[in-house]
Amino acid sequence: MLNISLTAEKLFQIGPLWVTNSLLTTWIVMLFLVILALIIRAGLKERPGTLQLLAEGLVGGIYGFFQTILGNNTGKFFPLVGSIFIFLIFINWAGLLPGVGSIGLEKIGLEGEKEFIPLFRAGSADLNTSLALALISMITIQLVGIKALGVDYLRRFFNFRNPLSFYVGVLELVSEFSKVISFSFRLFGNIFAGEVLLAVIAFLIPIIAPIPFLGMEIFVGFIQALVFSMLTAVFINAAIVKEH
Repeated sequence: MLNISLTAEKLFQIGPLWVTNSLLTTWIVMLFLVILALIIRAGLKERPGTLQLLAEGLVGGIYGFFQTILGNNTGKFFPLVGSIFIFLIFINWAGLLPGVGSIGLEKIGLEGEKEFIPLFRAGSADLNTSLALALISMITIQLVGIKALGVDYLRRFFNFRNPLSFYVGVLELVSEFSKVISFSFRLFGNIFAGEVLLAVIAFLIPIIAPIPFLGMEIFVGFIQALVFSMLTAVFINAAIVKEH
């Protein structure tokens, strides 16, 4: 039976913390990335092997892309935007792996009906994850802007020189809060919709039909990671530039 849940399903509890299937997948991806980074670092050589070449090519390509946005400030902010991109692309693609969404447990509901609970679910298909990333991004942007411009940055939002400046400041303030909603719902909506599409297609025509949609979701996962990290870089660049 086809089972689609808007919220991540709870698996088990650690103290007061409920561990959901999306959180479990996110932890696995984080562990994989940490282990991969340690392996690459331990094997660094002057004559690089295949893994080192792939890693250097990936990081170098991402760095070059963000350099077109951040310019001379790329080195300062690349650890943030680069990490967001790599982390997002892996948790987006993790939802497309075999077994994610199809391996799980059966639970007896309150009315005696059987309910299937998947063990794994893409981290970004949970609104909590995308909202947390959006908050990290936007809080960092505000702190960077204050550090770079000081009081001048705050005047963008709190300007009492005349009624027009005050009104524009209110609009800017509302715009900053709306970015959090835009960031989180864009990422969540696209990844969750892709999961639903694949689940429905696989349920109706299980074998060949999902393949083209799987390729499309690989592309969507890449684009969403790129858009999220790129907009973070764009807003950081806008925050540190003094208005004229």
